[in-house]
Amino acid sequence: MRICIKKVSETAIIPTRGSSEAAGYDLYADVKEDTILEPGETKLIDTGLQIEIPEGYFAGIFARSGLATREGLRPANCVGVCDSDYRGNYLICMHNDSSVPRVITPHEKIAQMIVLPYLQLEFEETTDDLSETSRGEAGFGSTGK
Repeated sequence: MRICIKKVSETAIIPTRGSSEAAGYDLYADVKEDTILEPGETKLIDTGLQIEIPEGYFAGIFARSGLATREGLRPANCVGVCDSDYRGNYLICMHNDSSVPRVITPHEKIAQMIVLPYLQLEFEETTDDLSETSRGEAGFGSTGK
């Protein structure tokens, strides 16, 4: 699948894969200088890219496991959703979960993007009971017992 991508900054980096089997494409910080995130702080970090996701798909923006576990940095919304009709810059809302200041450097890998299909749904309201299952209404933690 080919996806059109536009660099809106001369310093932006096109997404890359860490290995031939990697599902995610690394997104890079397009910042001019080191950006400090204080403990508990959230900042928007530009990628300098605009991406044309095909209709019927979306770009999921996920944390990079190493950055999250070693540095405590992750997308603030945990998983970002970029719809196929969005044409603005891809901004990653980064959050510092650690107890110390963290630095995002120019061209650092800050998140990963996975392009996924989705279903278009039509909801039908009902006043009838929903179908029964063995789980029923058992919720939080019920399947781990």
